[in-house]
Amino acid sequence: MTVWLTDRGAALGRPLTAGRAPREPDVAHFRAAVSELVAEFTEFGNKDAQSAEHMLARRLGENHFTAVLEATPDGRDETVARLLSEVRTYAPGPRSASSIAALIRISMLAQIDALWWGSDPGYATDADVLDAPELIDLDELAAAGKLKFSYRHQAGTLWLRAARSAERRALPGRSPRTAGIWLARTTPQAVAWLNQLADDFAMVAPADTPALWVTSLARSVEHQRRLRELGYVAPLPSAHCVGYAFDVEMAWYRRFHAHRWLRGLLLDLQRAGEVNVIDEGQAWHVCLRPAMVHGSRGHRRS
Repeated sequence: MTVWLTDRGAALGRPLTAGRAPREPDVAHFRAAVSELVAEFTEFGNKDAQSAEHMLARRLGENHFTAVLEATPDGRDETVARLLSEVRTYAPGPRSASSIAALIRISMLAQIDALWWGSDPGYATDADVLDAPELIDLDELAAAGKLKFSYRHQAGTLWLRAARSAERRALPGRSPRTAGIWLARTTPQAVAWLNQLADDFAMVAPADTPALWVTSLARSVEHQRRLRELGYVAPLPSAHCVGYAFDVEMAWYRRFHAHRWLRGLLLDLQRAGEVNVIDEGQAWHVCLRPAMVHGSRGHRRS
């Protein structure tokens, strides 16, 4: 564990297994095509789901999307059917995507995560996450002073929920308006990467900007399904369920004029091939690329 958290010049993981990996589809080209696609849906209203579904079905047949969709674990046809179903059943709400265009952006870019990690078995239950020996406990690291970023647990009792509600009224803006992390466990690679991002953010953000705030880490498939039932956009398969995705607060940093710096850092790291990022509104989803985890690069960024 010490190596993961202190050796910033080390690779982010174990060596790749012998043999040549299959060539990855051009995800940068896919992202650009998704951006153009989403722009065409910005005028669709919340009641236009049927029209949006028909238009999306037509567009997804284009070559821009084929390579990534075919390489997902479920294959192109099943993946497209699922995407169309999500648009068809879209219902606006406080937990859902803010618009049909936002839903399409999130769902389409999540296919890059599926391409990278969808074939890996996820943690089926919350107990599996808690018992996994390869995951590390953030509370222990925080107590030892080995975390550069902030987080908090979900309020598990009525008393704690009431206390946080009172805090928001008395001290609005003191912390992000987020439920908190369900299970404070993740992979050592995620912690190492987030610690580095926190350092980078602290160097460029305006003075007195709070530390990087993480809102979600490893999840079980069980929990991902709970989120879907509650109305959240929670794709399956999900890189959260294998420990290589996390969500970073974004909207709260507007009050410190720091959100543009954080956004710029994340987009730069995406262009550098380290991660896939998805703008989900209040928070941004971040997924580590397998090459970052398996250590095929000789060193981390510095």
